[in-house]
Amino acid sequence: MASAAPATATAPLPAHWRDFLALTKPRVMSLVVFTGLCGLLAAPVPIHPVLGFTAVLCIALGAGAAGALNQWYEADIDALMNRTADRPLPAGRMDRQSALHFGVGLAAFSVLLLYFATNWVAAAILALSILFYVLVYTVWLKRRTPQNIVIGGAAGAFPPVIGWAAATGDVSLLPVLLFSLVFLWTPPHFWALALFMKSDYAKAGVPMLPVVAGERSTRVQILLYTLPMIAVALLPFALDLAGRIYGIVACGASVVFAFLSTRVALRRSALNDAMKPEKQLFAFSILYLFGVFAALALDRLVLA
Repeated sequence: MASAAPATATAPLPAHWRDFLALTKPRVMSLVVFTGLCGLLAAPVPIHPVLGFTAVLCIALGAGAAGALNQWYEADIDALMNRTADRPLPAGRMDRQSALHFGVGLAAFSVLLLYFATNWVAAAILALSILFYVLVYTVWLKRRTPQNIVIGGAAGAFPPVIGWAAATGDVSLLPVLLFSLVFLWTPPHFWALALFMKSDYAKAGVPMLPVVAGERSTRVQILLYTLPMIAVALLPFALDLAGRIYGIVACGASVVFAFLSTRVALRRSALNDAMKPEKQLFAFSILYLFGVFAALALDRLVLA
């Protein structure tokens, strides 16, 4: 008797709305939306609450579109990794064409809505961020080079710039620093994850740095990227672009980040302890970005 075909080879059932939501990577989207909101709140120009809400919604939709197109293109390698095998496409709950149409439609809608609600600068940056994530990171870099996260990290650094541009119609030094902060934060954040997900990436043939260069090199690189990240994080306060609340939070959080990244860099043991330094760094890195951006927005609200 013939064995049953794997789930990815069977005709998928009609997708549930939860599957379309899963395509947007809501956990990743939450951080993207938050940094976009803080970029908008930090802008010196007030924006009508309805238009501000619409701008943040468009950032969320654009991020969701990028996530959907990423999963459409990477369905084959997602099926090989334990962390992603239950996503709608590799699990057989949705066909690839539906994911493609959903992603393209969501991308076009988000860019057009942002253009009509705010301005062409914000809409253009949103379009660039989606195209960068899909074409540069997903299609070009991810399967070809261990520098995929370094260059591709720019895609996730655009939201605070989009939020600022939605309010002001331009881009100045502070949003550029916020872009740089997220850009430099991305390698330590993702390489910390890659250290304890190394076997998954190796199985899928994704050339993440720990797979290609080894754990020791990755640990050193995490620390090397942490240092300029901290410098950029402190620049808004040093240049008087942010207030004391931001300065205190950024300084304190950066000290903890530096401590954890140093522990990761110095760690040599491969023991499977429950509280690996890289897991602690990965978890704290998310809190770090939330905290620093929240402090920036709070600073602006207090000054207002």
